[in-house]
Amino acid sequence: MKTQDRLQQVHQHIQLQCERYGRNPSEVTLIAVSKKQSVNAILEAYEAGQRHFGESYLQELQTKVHKLPSDIVWHFIGKVQSNKAKNIALLADVIHTIENERQIAEFNKVDRTFEGFIQVNIAREQQKSGIFPENLDTVLSHVLKSSKVQFSGLMTIGPAVDDPEESRPIFRQLANLNREIGGKSLSMGMSHDFEVALQEGATHIRVGTAIFGER
Repeated sequence: MKTQDRLQQVHQHIQLQCERYGRNPSEVTLIAVSKKQSVNAILEAYEAGQRHFGESYLQELQTKVHKLPSDIVWHFIGKVQSNKAKNIALLADVIHTIENERQIAEFNKVDRTFEGFIQVNIAREQQKSGIFPENLDTVLSHVLKSSKVQFSGLMTIGPAVDDPEESRPIFRQLANLNREIGGKSLSMGMSHDFEVALQEGATHIRVGTAIFGER
């Protein structure tokens, strides 16, 4: 199947879930996770109408930003190392993985603004980045004080489970937390569980395999 066809299929799934749950599909941002994908593969998706792409590594982001069309919206979805935070903030339009004061201090050094999500490790998985819910107030206060980060909302990565339904309580908890703090956007859901995430209120879904196919 071609990238264009897979992309169309994902859009159909988004449309279906939005119709079913009384949501407007235009409120959903589909991020094509392009990390480790070639420039040509990204161009294929771009030519099919995709404009939002997600990268996880600074070096890859640097290469792709300079080789691809300027109207692409770049989302950084990988772990932000403090020593690379400033350079990431110079390139990314949206950063989904804010989790500490050190990153924010580096972000504050750049001469531009960008949208930012705080990553919350709702499932408390040791191998995953993100803060625990009880630390949210502290990180949020630093984000809100930043003149560079325009706070969007919360982000999480659902657990790697066979049945997407198992991710529902995680997504629901994040949505409730986001409402409590006044977040306007919600970044959650990937290729295997984005439909459940949409049902629970996701506004940004990060989809790789379902668009580009298996690597």
